[in-house]
Amino acid sequence: MRPSPSLQFLRPYARVPVPHAAAFPHLRRAQLSQRCSFHLARQQELEQAGVLKYPRIRNDGGEIMRVPDFRAKYQDIQQGVVAEEEVTLRGRVESVRRAGSKLVFIDVRSEFENVQGLCNLGKLVDGTTGSGLKNLARLLNRGDIISVTGKATRTKTGELSIQATQLPEVLTPSLVPRPEKVEDTLHRHIDMLANRRTVDTLRLRSYITRYLRDFFHERNFLEFQTPILSGNAGGAVARPFTMHAEAVSKDVTLRIAPELWLKRLVVGGVDRVFELGPAFRNEGIDQTHNPEFTICEFYHAYANLQDLITITQDLIRGVAEHCAKLISNGTLSSLPEISDLSIYQQPFQQAEFIPTLQDKLGFTFPDLTTPSAHSDLLSLLNSNSVPPFEGQDHFPLPKLLDKLAERYIEPLSLTTPLFITHHPVVMSPLSKSFLCPKTNQHVSARTELFVKGKELANMYEEENDPFAQREKFAEQIRQKDVEEGQKVEVDESFCYALASGLPPTGGWGCGVERLVMLMAGTGRISEVLSFGNLRNVVVGGSNSAVGGVTGEEREKKGE
Repeated sequence: MRPSPSLQFLRPYARVPVPHAAAFPHLRRAQLSQRCSFHLARQQELEQAGVLKYPRIRNDGGEIMRVPDFRAKYQDIQQGVVAEEEVTLRGRVESVRRAGSKLVFIDVRSEFENVQGLCNLGKLVDGTTGSGLKNLARLLNRGDIISVTGKATRTKTGELSIQATQLPEVLTPSLVPRPEKVEDTLHRHIDMLANRRTVDTLRLRSYITRYLRDFFHERNFLEFQTPILSGNAGGAVARPFTMHAEAVSKDVTLRIAPELWLKRLVVGGVDRVFELGPAFRNEGIDQTHNPEFTICEFYHAYANLQDLITITQDLIRGVAEHCAKLISNGTLSSLPEISDLSIYQQPFQQAEFIPTLQDKLGFTFPDLTTPSAHSDLLSLLNSNSVPPFEGQDHFPLPKLLDKLAERYIEPLSLTTPLFITHHPVVMSPLSKSFLCPKTNQHVSARTELFVKGKELANMYEEENDPFAQREKFAEQIRQKDVEEGQKVEVDESFCYALASGLPPTGGWGCGVERLVMLMAGTGRISEVLSFGNLRNVVVGGSNSAVGGVTGEEREKKGE
């Protein structure tokens, strides 16, 4: 017998400190400690039986088949009929049931589908004895990964099964007890095994990502990857992550948006370009925000705002129909059905920013481009008894306007999708602008899509005048549209790129997590991130989450 490994996670019922318990206030300390408690009994049992092994894959049995392919190929096989061909299936054990001393049923799951394994001693042709079958049934645990070679059949109860011709082989034993239910993302892999909805939500994300790519490829867009590390972070107003790059002996930032790089590609002749990739913002965590997220942006030369609205309606409608089909046909059966597809079928409602706010508040806005616009608007809010926002006197003008929209316009999207159009120019430094004939205000050729009260997409006609763009960058700095730790400066490199000629271009961006949350019917961003939010990742990925032992601790213990 080989010596027992000295890995901490295999020690019997090891109770370890839980220093990050405060990060999970909804869980009791005993629950967290239990997650860090493993036992040695399973390991010893397998060792004593000589089956604590991790063999290489062999392809010396029947045809290797995926479980979904097996179910599709033999879906019409009749009861009592046994197929002639021998096949091999591989998957994870879901349950083991004995029916006497000569018959064992094993439910196997792979690629999100189940199949029943039928081990009848009289049908095994590899010389297996009754004691061998009995030992297999005793040693197999839920979670073990096995290989079953046999022939397709259908039992008297109508269950499609693989009738084993050889004793199933354990490929990977599961040493950690699998809970029936997991309520957090500390160990996401266990959460996925225990909760069908967890894995279906992540699968939905994958299907949506593929749909987005197919949608743009079908419309002749090219997918590019742009830099994640650069000298400065542009394309949005947010606090970036900063790090020191030894290769260039300079501090660099993680990108907060790919926008400026993608527009450079349009300047370079790529008229239709998109990117689907990560962005990073060194800001807070809440139900809908995480410092690391995925963004999809596209840029379409010679597209105006109406073109962007049309594309957006087609995309969201298509995504909703695609997701509804995946849920209703059983592919993602644990997710709630998208009950009302009709809200995505008709043209989405629109609300102009300033006219809508003026109607809601009952007064006409001052000219928002003047130096006194901020104080003038605050004065009007006070004189008209508009309930103040906490700290509003210290808000920069763009933030104050954004807060007003959040309170008075965004709720209009609770029942049907809403485009909020023509934001004040001070809120959109990268957008083209014009004088609105209704309000005599300078507004942006921009719109945001809101669904069920949440922002889903942002789009506008891109500013392509290098002189106007430089002035807008400078005005953004003058308005102090930044919070502590955020850095905004005139991006001279981008203005120089515009000087080579950016065609009239429509630009669009959407947070992928927000889109998945909408279609999955969840209100927490952590549920659509593979390993939860940053807090989950930092705590769940640390040694303390499993009672790991550091090298220094091993030295102290003489290990």
